[in-house]
Amino acid sequence: MNCSSLVRLALVSCFITGIQALQTGAHAAEWQGFEKQDFLVEGRNAFLIVPKMPAPGKPWIWRTEFFGHEPQADLALLAHGFHVAYIDLQNLYGAPVAMGHMDALYSHVRQEFGLAPKVVLEGFSRGGLFALNWGAKNPQQVACIYNDAPVCDFKSWPGGKGTGKGSPGDWERLKSVYGFASDDEAIAYPRNPVDNLAPLAKQKIPLLHVCGETDDVVPIDENSRLVFQRYQALGGPMTLIAKPHCNHHPHSLKDPTRIVNFVLTHTGFADRVRAATTPYGYDYVALRGGLNRCRGKFEQEKTGRVAFLGGSITAASGWRDQVCEELKRRFPETRFEFINAGIPSLGSTPGAFRYQRDVLGQGPVDLLFEEAAVNDDTNGFSAIEQVRGMEGIVRQARLANPQLDVVLLHFVDPGKIDQINRGEVPSVIANHEKVAEHYGIPSLNLAREVTERIHAGEFTWAQDFRDLHPSPFGHDLYAKSVQRLFDAAWNEGAARSDVNVPAQPLPAPLDPFSYFRGRLANPQDLLESKSLTLDQDWKLVPAWEPIDGAGTRPGFVKVPTLVAESAGATLKLKFQGSGVGLFVASGPDTGTVEYRIDQGDWHTQELFTIWSPQLHLPWAKMLASELTAGEHLLELKVAKTADAKSKGHAIRIVHFLVN
Repeated sequence: MNCSSLVRLALVSCFITGIQALQTGAHAAEWQGFEKQDFLVEGRNAFLIVPKMPAPGKPWIWRTEFFGHEPQADLALLAHGFHVAYIDLQNLYGAPVAMGHMDALYSHVRQEFGLAPKVVLEGFSRGGLFALNWGAKNPQQVACIYNDAPVCDFKSWPGGKGTGKGSPGDWERLKSVYGFASDDEAIAYPRNPVDNLAPLAKQKIPLLHVCGETDDVVPIDENSRLVFQRYQALGGPMTLIAKPHCNHHPHSLKDPTRIVNFVLTHTGFADRVRAATTPYGYDYVALRGGLNRCRGKFEQEKTGRVAFLGGSITAASGWRDQVCEELKRRFPETRFEFINAGIPSLGSTPGAFRYQRDVLGQGPVDLLFEEAAVNDDTNGFSAIEQVRGMEGIVRQARLANPQLDVVLLHFVDPGKIDQINRGEVPSVIANHEKVAEHYGIPSLNLAREVTERIHAGEFTWAQDFRDLHPSPFGHDLYAKSVQRLFDAAWNEGAARSDVNVPAQPLPAPLDPFSYFRGRLANPQDLLESKSLTLDQDWKLVPAWEPIDGAGTRPGFVKVPTLVAESAGATLKLKFQGSGVGLFVASGPDTGTVEYRIDQGDWHTQELFTIWSPQLHLPWAKMLASELTAGEHLLELKVAKTADAKSKGHAIRIVHFLVN
């Protein structure tokens, strides 16, 4: 073929393409990296987004309003080969006149683009009026309907005849396009979507509604919950995802997997469905600075020391063991050392003071898991102490190893479930999150995750999770959540981290009196250094253990313990720092102490707890926390008074706490 022939062929091709464009009224553009075919239908702007590789049968989804808003489900379906259609029907509110234009769009894309005979309808907000009305008019042409915070009854919005805000301007426009002469005529209209579900139910058209439970614009009870009740009564299949404590916005699900699965299931692509990881499309991980420092160490030096600091949930076999196995699976060439520094009943304040001994005693740590949300709360630590304790752990951990990564875990208990269900953030989680945000460390809100999975109907507290000390089911859930955190931090697209990347400088402390200088002061060492003096009523028991049958905790039994069992026993402690406290075994006969600092006023500290009648509980109490840094004198005596439930006046000091 010569050059002139090639030119003639090209001109013919362009001519044919131009004729086709004129016939369809279409011209190409681009949206989010996909081809966008713009055209007119009955004089209205319309377009079709074309997938890079159309799925068999050319399935399509039709966004009826607010195209491009929260497009994650549309983008995911484009990736699966779906086309996405739209026609501009602004301010027609699903009225009969709009139905004619929608019929015309349906016919156009079927004829000109060869799309599937059954469409997926997608109605956002007022778009629900279009989707449900056109679906009821043409149920045999509908595969399924996904609506998001949809208007299902125009009396609710824009009418505002229920509990919602309404929109007077939209209400007047709606009455005009529907041809209503009055409010009464509009209210009496018999084909509002909530009143016209039978055609859809007869054809068993699957519905999915994703809504905010606290929507005050399109209230869920007047719209989607009413549809849900009526549609089920008619025998229609419907799924309602009610997002807790979510208003009208944000729409959709950040991770649209549940929406995409619904569409795939009902359009012949069920084999493409994949499990959704969370119930409401968002995860409970805050990555912040990520975990690339420890990753670099694991990958480059092939060694890693990982510590777990917390209370009984950490000490127990369960999630911790599974996380250890997961790390070994992800880094098979790395030789790991794992430190279980969990001691039942202990929160962040004792954690800060025992960090040097229980975590760093075996050498520098590369990755630290810390949890204290349950014990800091149930043990009654104040908001100030919750910050000081948690910052004490995180800051001294980073001071000891600037290349360390830390993960904060917020475990669940019934009180937190109640608070989260009321739309509140438990104060202990908020306080620990202040520390995580300040130091740029990841956190995982397992309390919210468990609460919302229960809300979504995935399981129950009583039958599955069972207790704040989780069942094996609960430990599995915690471990899987940590695995998702690893996925987010170490996804395949993330660059490999260099172990030598400079550490970020530490910010100033949130609280200058935080316990990041905390240490355990052993009574025996203090006696030998003459920092501690005792009267005759105190004695150092080399390996104390109870004789009353009450329970004990590891590290607080068969260890050197300073014991006084009679009121009036006194001691004096010289110490350097800005704070001092006691770490005692608080049991059935524990009493009260009186104390003063530097010959100041006397104060009283109760050491008997609600758990003491059955348990010699490890109990950490700061006596003074905001002293001027320097040398101080603590004077302490066993008080003559004690809790009415205590059997005596005994004080058993396992450690002094010095900050």
